[in-house]
Amino acid sequence: MALTLRMVGGLTVPEIARAFLVRESAMGRRITRAKDKIKAARIPYRVPSAEDLPARVSGVLAVLFLVFNEGYLATGPGTGPVRPGLTAEAIRLTRLVRALLPDDGEATGLLALMLLTEARRPARVSAGGDLVALDEQDRGTWDVALIAEGHRLVRERLAARTAPGRYQILAAINAVHTSARDMRDTDWSQVVALYDQLVRVDPSPVIALNRAIAVAELDGPEVALAAVDRLADRLAGYHAYHAARADLLRRLGRSRESRAAYDRAIELAGNTAETAYLTRRRDQLPM
Repeated sequence: MALTLRMVGGLTVPEIARAFLVRESAMGRRITRAKDKIKAARIPYRVPSAEDLPARVSGVLAVLFLVFNEGYLATGPGTGPVRPGLTAEAIRLTRLVRALLPDDGEATGLLALMLLTEARRPARVSAGGDLVALDEQDRGTWDVALIAEGHRLVRERLAARTAPGRYQILAAINAVHTSARDMRDTDWSQVVALYDQLVRVDPSPVIALNRAIAVAELDGPEVALAAVDRLADRLAGYHAYHAARADLLRRLGRSRESRAAYDRAIELAGNTAETAYLTRRRDQLPM
């Protein structure tokens, strides 16, 4: 996947390293080993047969998901908040995969996830270039056509009555968010229940972090902070971990600790919009 992101997706080694939450040097070695293996084994480039597709599709979808994420999150230092060319290409390719494999639930789920995420992009950045958090976004600017298509695909997968995979559950979570008229209307119990299901499918620390953020809305910031702190060893270099922790500490009135967490998040932040947003939130803390 890393080699495909580099050679086909056009992502840089630092961008790929951030996507996998590893050091740039480690990712560089991983890509070099992949190249050497292909060369030594004389693995040819060829279009897979129809029989090969089901076994390979999960890797393809993972690549497309990471390409979309890089376009939506734009992790490179000094970059703008989004790279619409990447998100558009990821959506185009995912539509093609779904057309080739219409019965693959994860291909449909990934497309729904992308559409529901892309629908919120117009509200994600302020006129001044700052990141706008979900609770502050003008939902009237969300793309209603993309939301309608994404919801239709989510309902299609629910009707299939088969065990959902990672992308289908993520799409369902986004469907809950995009169904709410404002943050207060969000069905947080349903969001947490979906994350509980997702953790069983994908027990990654990033999924656990996102679940904790949802738990804060349901059970309060103290419960959520305890869950976030348990992820410290695995997410110490991930800016979103420190940003989430800073916000929970802010809500608990622990301003000094919150400021320190914001400082670390700002140090690790991937782009100018995130940096501006985190700096603004830090500077709003009482002295």
